[in-house]
Amino acid sequence: MATFTQADLVGYVRRAAGEDEEGALDGDIGETTFVNLGYDSIAMVEVVVLVERELGIKLPGEGTGKESTPKEFVELVNELLPASVQP
Repeated sequence: MATFTQADLVGYVRRAAGEDEEGALDGDIGETTFVNLGYDSIAMVEVVVLVERELGIKLPGEGTGKESTPKEFVELVNELLPASVQP
């Protein structure tokens, strides 16, 4: 993975929430908080655990909770990705 994208995040959120391919994550969601998209703290903890496990990074609490946005989450992950997986 060269960079972590919003599409990657949507995949993780759908896996954590057990959702199908359609729903609240379609369209321009970058600036919408996860809580406004219908995801609570528990759902976001599940997303964080998946991302950390699969990408080998440790995410801080800030920028990954229900009040954060997909854009913030993606930017944070990209800051923390090891240089070996970034372009």
